[in-house]
Amino acid sequence: MAQNTGITLAGAIALSIGIAIQNFPEGAIISMPLKTEGISKTKAFILGTLSGIVEPIGALITIGLTNLVIPILPYILSFAAGAMIYVVVEELIPETEKGMHSDLGTIGLAIGFIIMMILDITLG
Repeated sequence: MAQNTGITLAGAIALSIGIAIQNFPEGAIISMPLKTEGISKTKAFILGTLSGIVEPIGALITIGLTNLVIPILPYILSFAAGAMIYVVVEELIPETEKGMHSDLGTIGLAIGFIIMMILDITLG
């Protein structure tokens, strides 16, 4: 049974452009340190470009497994969001790493997030 997902060609193109814009800094983050370490400009560029190859491969696998992926998509996206929040707290907020109890900031954020989700669900 086919589902109408409401995805238009314009929406798909806009998403592709957004992903491409986001991938430029990712490639640069890989390529620039490699160039600094003495790797040739061409090889650093190729390695930076190849660092993004997992995205189209993952997209093709997801498209191929659409019937399996759609029911578990909320769980997959929740896991990805949790991983992103963890990385932000651990790596981008330096105050959470200070002192003897460096995990306290991460645990505090997780507890605060859980409380906010409970309040959001219960209070609507």
